[in-house]
Amino acid sequence: MTVLDWGKLPTDLLIGGVWRPAASGRRLDVVDPSTGSPITSVADADVDEAVAAVDAAAAAADDWAATSPRARAEVLRRAFDLMTERREELAQLISSENGKSLVDARGEVAYAAEFFRWYAEEAVRVRGEVALAPAGTNRILVDYEPIGVCVLVTPWNFPAAMATRKIGPALAAGCTVVLKPAGETPLTALALAELLGEAGVPAGVVNVVTTSKAGRAVAAMLADERVRMVSFTGSTEVGRILLREAASRVLKTAMELGGNAPFVVFDDADLDEALDGAMVAKMRNGGQACTAANRFYVQSRLYDAFVTGLTERMAAVALGPGTDERTQCGPLVNQESVDKADRLVRDAVARGARVTTGGQPLDRPGFFYPPTVVADVPADAEILQEEVFAPVAPVVRFDDPDEVLTAANDTIHGLVSYVYTRDLARGLRVARRLESGMVGLNRGLVSDPAAPFGGVKQSGVGREGGHEGLLEYMEAKYVATSW
Repeated sequence: MTVLDWGKLPTDLLIGGVWRPAASGRRLDVVDPSTGSPITSVADADVDEAVAAVDAAAAAADDWAATSPRARAEVLRRAFDLMTERREELAQLISSENGKSLVDARGEVAYAAEFFRWYAEEAVRVRGEVALAPAGTNRILVDYEPIGVCVLVTPWNFPAAMATRKIGPALAAGCTVVLKPAGETPLTALALAELLGEAGVPAGVVNVVTTSKAGRAVAAMLADERVRMVSFTGSTEVGRILLREAASRVLKTAMELGGNAPFVVFDDADLDEALDGAMVAKMRNGGQACTAANRFYVQSRLYDAFVTGLTERMAAVALGPGTDERTQCGPLVNQESVDKADRLVRDAVARGARVTTGGQPLDRPGFFYPPTVVADVPADAEILQEEVFAPVAPVVRFDDPDEVLTAANDTIHGLVSYVYTRDLARGLRVARRLESGMVGLNRGLVSDPAAPFGGVKQSGVGREGGHEGLLEYMEAKYVATSW
C-alpha cells in the first residue's frame, strides 16, 4: 500500500502555471470523514484570485486553441498513463479526503483516467460537414471551434472522475479552464492539476481555485466577459442558481444535477441478478452518487424474497474507515448527510415502513450511517421524494406495471432508471416510457466514458462523455459559399 507524503501534495492555488498561496493567507481545512478531524488545509482564495485564474486562462486560450488536435491528444494520453501509474496513490488520496472505501476509490481512479484516454482519441475525430444547399444555390460548410474559457465546478463525491470528465473534453476541444473543486475534496483536483502539468499541459490552460466563498467566486467568473461556458455537477438547487447567473450573459451551460433513480424489478426478473444489480446501483460510493438507486419498486411475486436477499447483503457489508483495506462502505461526507439519512428513515418508519437492517446512526468518530433497508415504504414517505445520498434502500411493493411507471416518473428528476426483467422486449418498452436520460436494463451500472451521460427534467442540461461530451465544448460555425 502506498503511504501518502502529505508534505509533497500541492495545497495552493494553481494560476497561470504557478502554485501560489491565497493573498489573504487564509487556509481551508480538509477533513477526513472517517474521523471528523482535519488532515491538511488548502489555500482559501478570494474573488480577485478567481478572476486572476480567468486572466490566466484567457491569456493561454489562443495558443492552446491553435495547438494541433494530435498534440492535444498526446498530452491527454500522457495524463492517462500518469494516472494509471499513480492509481494507488490517487486512490489513497481520494479515500483520505472523501471517505470512500479503497475498493471504490481504485475504481474511481480507473474510471477517471479513462476520460483522458477517451478524449485523447476523440480530439482527432472532430469532423465538419460539406453539403449542397437544398436549393442548389450554394454549399453549406460546417466547422467546429473551441468555445473558449470554461469554468468547471465539481462535487465532492467523485473528486477525480468529475474533474477528468470535464477537463478531458475541454482540453481535447482546445479550451482553457478554471476548475473550482468542492471544498470538502480539493486535494484530488490539485493532484490532478499537477499531474496534467507533468503530462505537458501548458501554463494557464488548467487553473485550479479552492475557496470557501464558492458562490461569490463562481459568480465573479461567470460575470467575466471572457468566460464562455460553465459546466457544473452538483445539486439541482445550486444548478438553478448557476443557470440564473449564466442567463445574464447567455453563457453556454452543461449541468449534471440531482437524481432520484427508480429501480424496478418485475416478476419475471432473475432474482439473484436483480439483487447483484441492486447492490451495485445502491452501494457505489456508499450510496453517495447521483446515479444511486433511490427507490426500489419490486413486483409482488418477488417482493418478499427481494427484501430478504437485499437485507442479508446489506447487513453483510463491512463498514469502516475508507483507507482500511477491509472496508466495503466508508462514512458519509459530513454530519449533515448523516442527519439527513436518519431523518428520512425515521419519517418512513413513522408512516408505517419497517427497517430490516441498519436504521440507526452509529456512536463512533466520523460520519457513519450503516447500510439500511426500509421495507413497505408508503407512497407519501419523504424518502421517496428526496435524493437520499446514503446507503439506505427504501423498498416498495407493486402489482400493476403501468402504475409503477407512473410512480417511477413522479419526480422532478430524470437522470437514470434501472429495470430488471427477463423479457427484453418488455425492458425496451419500459425504457422508452421512463423519463430519464439513461436506463440500466438488467445492469446496475451505466456510467461509461464512451457513452453520453446526462439527464432530463431537472437532472440537467447537456451530456458528458461520448462524442457528445466533446461537442459541448465546441461551437458549430456555418459558412455559406459557392464554387
